[in-house]
Amino acid sequence: MPDEPADSLLRPNEPATPAVKDPGLPPAKNPSLNGRLEILCGPLLNYKGMQIVESEVPIWHGSVLIVAKPYSAQPYLQLKCLGVQSQTSQSDSPQLNDIVEPDNVRMGPTTNPSEACLAGDVSGVKLYSDSVKAFWRFTIELALQDHEARWQYALTKVQSSGSESGTFPFHTFVVPSASQSMRIMFHSCNGFSVGTDEDEWSGPALWNDVLRIHALKPFHAMVGGGDQIYNDGVRVDGPLKAWTDIENPKKKRSHPFDEELRAACDSYYFANYVKWFSTEPFSSANSQIPQINIWDDHGKPIQCCVSSSEAEKEPDTIDGFGSYTDNFMKCAVFRGIGGVSYKYYCLFQHHIPPPRASFTTPTLQKKQSQVLNLPCETFILEQQSEDSSLIMGERPGPYFSTFSRSLYMRLGARLAFLGVDARAERTRRRVNYPETYDLIFERVRSELSLGGSKITHLIVLLGIPIAYPRLVWLENFLTSPVIGPIRFLSKRFGVACGFFNQFDGQVEILDDLDDHYTARGHRRERKDLLLRLQSLAQDHNVRTTILSGDVHLAALGRFYSKPELGVSVKHDHRYMANVISSAITNKPPPEAIADLLARKNRIHHLDHNTHETLMKMFDQDPGDSNRTSRRNRHMMPSRNYAIIGINPLDSAAQDHANDHGINRDDKPSSIPPHVKETAKNGHFPLHYGEEGAGTGHPAASGIGEGTLPGGLDVCFRVEVDHRDRNGITQGYGFSSKSRASTPPEVSRILLN
Repeated sequence: MPDEPADSLLRPNEPATPAVKDPGLPPAKNPSLNGRLEILCGPLLNYKGMQIVESEVPIWHGSVLIVAKPYSAQPYLQLKCLGVQSQTSQSDSPQLNDIVEPDNVRMGPTTNPSEACLAGDVSGVKLYSDSVKAFWRFTIELALQDHEARWQYALTKVQSSGSESGTFPFHTFVVPSASQSMRIMFHSCNGFSVGTDEDEWSGPALWNDVLRIHALKPFHAMVGGGDQIYNDGVRVDGPLKAWTDIENPKKKRSHPFDEELRAACDSYYFANYVKWFSTEPFSSANSQIPQINIWDDHGKPIQCCVSSSEAEKEPDTIDGFGSYTDNFMKCAVFRGIGGVSYKYYCLFQHHIPPPRASFTTPTLQKKQSQVLNLPCETFILEQQSEDSSLIMGERPGPYFSTFSRSLYMRLGARLAFLGVDARAERTRRRVNYPETYDLIFERVRSELSLGGSKITHLIVLLGIPIAYPRLVWLENFLTSPVIGPIRFLSKRFGVACGFFNQFDGQVEILDDLDDHYTARGHRRERKDLLLRLQSLAQDHNVRTTILSGDVHLAALGRFYSKPELGVSVKHDHRYMANVISSAITNKPPPEAIADLLARKNRIHHLDHNTHETLMKMFDQDPGDSNRTSRRNRHMMPSRNYAIIGINPLDSAAQDHANDHGINRDDKPSSIPPHVKETAKNGHFPLHYGEEGAGTGHPAASGIGEGTLPGGLDVCFRVEVDHRDRNGITQGYGFSSKSRASTPPEVSRILLN
């Protein structure tokens, strides 16, 4: 890496960021000890996308990030191909077959990684540095081969903080073959709310299960659906505590976010990121499975409305960001904390340099003519071009000076991913700008229209569920005049003080309800989004599956054509499953809340032709537990994550399955003939992939294949006992059909 240009070093008009104290960094050593770079956090793997040009070899794009003590020397990453990855390992660790040279240079079999081919060294690029830390990115580009391959990387000229000097340990990851679609895991709400007994909940125990499954059948990527980290302490015992304790709303809104407060919040966010991303077993997963992340701020479970003692959380930014009243969202502290959180979101979760607006205060942001001045030791990489996977908004969000960053990337041969940034532009009445939706769908349509594109499944990540029980009755109550006297008693006498939030004085749970797509303020936007997804599926013959988190429950919602149309699922562009998986770490709501929501589940109507509801997914409680009532088979109030992959059988078998349906035993289907293709009740199976959904489904193991060749296999891994630090889970599976081309006679029905 060349020396940084002089114009990248910003002018020394601000004091350096103070030393980080709470929540604490690893013990620091002399950064020049033995000429090695001392690592504070990492390595963190990131997946950036895949370049597939017709008749050419697909190129896998990714990166590795480390955070180190400031140092002038440039680190390097050593990359090796270890060879063919076995399809499924029966031991505790993956088995490697013959070692293969990637560039058509034949090598003999070996089990010694040191004898594997040396792909070369990758130089580190400094993204950002100041007097406390430096972020280094190593960009990786790999030509995919005709087999699934395992790669090894090791950092040189570095040592881990607190360790003895010596060689930094190597790590491995797995990439798919050129003809293979990626196998991914999905998670959300990866942290604890303030006040939660973390020992009682065994810490991030489910990551042990993730690593076990990964050892048996590797993941090619892990998708973070929001709340990858919780920064709640910043206002409980951190720099924002004094501001949070201000009772007068006017004084709170007018409180300045000056440089001293910005620097203190910056230090807190950085230290908390280092602490959490270095926590095992989450840390081990970060170094082995490439991440794809979208941010969110929301995720507080609905039990807050019934338990005033339940503490709040502030995930990637701050709880309810974008869903409070407009004049409060525009206050200096909210705008400032949004910028600080976005800075570290870019660095830790996307491996890109942060925008300069995230370093300043709202006062300076208003002075457009003033040059941004930062400490003399601060460096920010001048980004030459944006990451090709990003879909940038055209104008900044309403509450802090940054543009929305949605993601589109290919996940192998037949799978594509769209992650919608539903936070940067959010207000109480809008999730995204209309022009942002135009940019997103224009990009996706152009990608699906490329020559040689064989995409059959599109995964769309929306942080908050879009197919979910309506809570209109609760919304109406919380916004009714009856709340006025309760608010007065709370303000004067402390009655029900936990019922109202500490920011704008509104009912605490109201910002959660305003966040939901089913909230009154978002219904029109929700409908428009779903209709555009339907049109996309119809025009490009893809099956759309939506991923969501946030609500600390597992559930499966579906949209589908009303039975009266007589359209089979294989031709139904309206059929979309909403896989809801949350939380992988935070505690779930009480069973009574899940049962209440399940009772509110109805068959709703998006429009005249589209029905929606939750499916009966959970045929039994995990293990020997008894967490839900017999009437609730729709929602599971336990910690969980999801596994997703395309059933890799050939197209001939797929055509047979689309026409007739199959199961693993080749036995006749148990679905009655009159409901084989058009189920009369959306609570029950709509097609063969949903038949037998739950613990007995072939996809429930997380490593097996489902019932539909070419279909999308989905497995919920649900925790059995939260006191068990091994994180043992129970699997629940189903399969989503791929979409067949629509015959003319069916098209006429769909257009009516």
